Amino acid sequence: MTKSMIERRLRETSDELKRLREELRIAVEQLEHLRHEAEEARIRAMVSETPLAEHEFHDASRHAASMTRHHDDLVARIGQLEQRQDELLDRMMA
Repeated sequence: MTKSMIERRLRETSDELKRLREELRIAVEQLEHLRHEAEEARIRAMVSETPLAEHEFHDASRHAASMTRHHDDLVARIGQLEQRQDELLDRMMA
């Protein structure tokens, strides 16, 4: 692989890392909000003991779980890209 190809891939990787880190920042904010909503719904379900409150709790919990999976996926993808970036830098230095 030529130096110019490595540089191009490094730029692409860097751009993708920036995009994913911003997406992760947003996901963290959303996850915090969804977890808070799920906790409030859990408390309401315990206090009211109605089927509707129980349904709202399960719905809020599913949303929080879905966002948790998205967050974890972003963290994993960022880790993979950072590893790729390191490999490209090693190639460039060799």
